[in-house]
Amino acid sequence: MKLRYLSLLLLGLSSKNLNAQVAIDSNYVFSGYTERLALFNKMPVKKGAVIFLGDSLTEAGRWEDIAPELPILNRGISGDISFGVVDRLEEIIRHQPKKLFVMIGVNDLKRNVPVSNILENYRKIIKRVQAESPKTKIYLSSLMPINDAKLIAAFKQVKNEDILKINAELTQIAAQNKNVTFVDLYPVIADEKGQLKAEMTPDGIHLEVAAYIPYINYLKSKKYL
Repeated sequence: MKLRYLSLLLLGLSSKNLNAQVAIDSNYVFSGYTERLALFNKMPVKKGAVIFLGDSLTEAGRWEDIAPELPILNRGISGDISFGVVDRLEEIIRHQPKKLFVMIGVNDLKRNVPVSNILENYRKIIKRVQAESPKTKIYLSSLMPINDAKLIAAFKQVKNEDILKINAELTQIAAQNKNVTFVDLYPVIADEKGQLKAEMTPDGIHLEVAAYIPYINYLKSKKYL
């Protein structure tokens, strides 16, 4: 695992404009991350698993309970960002998963990480998984919209316009890569205004536990699971 670090994005940087440096908070090393990853590494390999990879929106899912017939592994870490996912792919790849569902980026937006950096990390995820687990079918799940009326203060930096930008680009990335599918979750979790359905969220960004049932059923209806 890489040590804690703070990466620098150079926006419009030239030799005569050294003040154009913009710091990006790409630190993903915190106790919850290291402890949960250590736990994952102690668990036995489950060849051909269906893995859900992401942050708290993934960790909170009762995937195994809702779809007990599937060999599901929950690899969500609350608070994780796209940089953290990139750095823990070794633990994912060791399972040589049959299917990998990826949803990451909301916490990046919370930290003002540029959309371009988030998308670059998605490309890194795809490239490495395809190189080291070539039979894995990758599903890029759309980032879920927020509900502005219920959104808690900690996530006020997250905007639906940025989420839509990411989702639009993920659609293109999926189309450009073999064995990669974009999963549009909006039909099941968004209201007519494009907001996260109020009845599905306690805080405007996370899902109620019961909301994962129609989520999973939707994936099954689309033949993704």
